[in-house]
Amino acid sequence: MSSPPRTGVRSKRITPEFLTQLRNLRIVVLHPRDADGEVLIQQLKRIGCQVQTFWPPVQDLPDNVDVVYYAIQSNEMHAPLNFSNFEQPPAVIAVVGYENPTIFEVMLRMGATGVLSAPLRSTGVLASLVLTVGLTQEMRGYRKRVQRLEQKLLSVNQINDAKAILMRTRGVSDAEAYKIIREQAMSKRVATEEIARAIIHADEILSG
Repeated sequence: MSSPPRTGVRSKRITPEFLTQLRNLRIVVLHPRDADGEVLIQQLKRIGCQVQTFWPPVQDLPDNVDVVYYAIQSNEMHAPLNFSNFEQPPAVIAVVGYENPTIFEVMLRMGATGVLSAPLRSTGVLASLVLTVGLTQEMRGYRKRVQRLEQKLLSVNQINDAKAILMRTRGVSDAEAYKIIREQAMSKRVATEEIARAIIHADEILSG
């Protein structure tokens, strides 16, 4: 029997390490202390999370927050959350009691990756946390991969530009130009990209 096709997307496994990570999450709850707020706070504390609560919502969050639960209410003004002091912005889970374009616009503007529908029940809190944390980790992994690929492409382009300069100024072939760059990098014990940038910079000065 043939195996299922590979999609290239790695599935998230609920390992003991992942569950331990959930219990150690630092969570901010931006929600009124009403019945829904109490359900949410109690369930998060039962999981073992470190919970801080604020209402009205604060724009500047405490440091080192992993997840934010934000009650989006149609009669409230929702100021954007300030993540400037975060190395990685926390995941945002919207808590909504209505479904309309205004609510959806606020959710998208906040970058919410999870949602809980009010009235809240205890059975949905852990599920929202598992899915949102898993999705956030996957997205961060993809972003890092894209950044590495962009950096690699930039390096390739710089080396190609430097080879073109050497081919033009020294009359050498593509292979010979790369050999010059590589030998200079080995001699100076630096990356080939650094030599390429130096060649490009020198050419810009001489051509200016």
